Amino acid sequence: MTKVIISGYGRMGHMIEKELQARGIELVEASENITATDPSVARECVCIDFTTPDAFRANYPFIARHFKAAVVGTTGWNDILSDVRRAFEEAGTPLIYASNFSLGVNALFAAAAKASALLRGAGYTPSIEEIHHIHKLDAPSGTAITLGALVENALGAQPEITSVREGEVPGIHTLTLTSDCDKLTLRHEAFSREGLAKGAVVAALMTEGLQGVHEFSELL
Repeated sequence: MTKVIISGYGRMGHMIEKELQARGIELVEASENITATDPSVARECVCIDFTTPDAFRANYPFIARHFKAAVVGTTGWNDILSDVRRAFEEAGTPLIYASNFSLGVNALFAAAAKASALLRGAGYTPSIEEIHHIHKLDAPSGTAITLGALVENALGAQPEITSVREGEVPGIHTLTLTSDCDKLTLRHEAFSREGLAKGAVVAALMTEGLQGVHEFSELL
């Protein structure tokens, strides 16, 4: 049976706790200092990490060495992905990471990749706008970066990304593909962070029997 320790007990941590309770999954601990976790306890648990880029950078070696598995929704650490991957692979600890665990956003990724591939070479210019709450630390968002990479790979053109920070907006991502003839718009709007929590818990359940390091979209 899956047991979970939450790393980072802010708004996302509380939403994940609520989702765990709804599914009858045991929450062993919610921690603001994951490196203080007893390793013997950690070895029986999946760590779900929604902290800050700096916190994850400091904590990932401990998580890789001591936890049964990890689900990481923290963004802003793409530049050290190869180091993180190596740490988890060497420790033999399964890792599922995502710039966005929302199932709807992952459907957006799939649709954007398909549409971009169909329009490759047809004269379309891509652009992305992402809007988030004023508390978000990274810009552009990890979701926008992932979306941009998918589009660039499929379309052969790098999209310009515009970031807006306003109010308490949970997250809006809009991809626009424009030609001389027409414009295609794909848009995902989150009503709350609940979708992220649901996806993260789905990912935690996926770690049972899993090996290696995977992006969430690869496993859907």
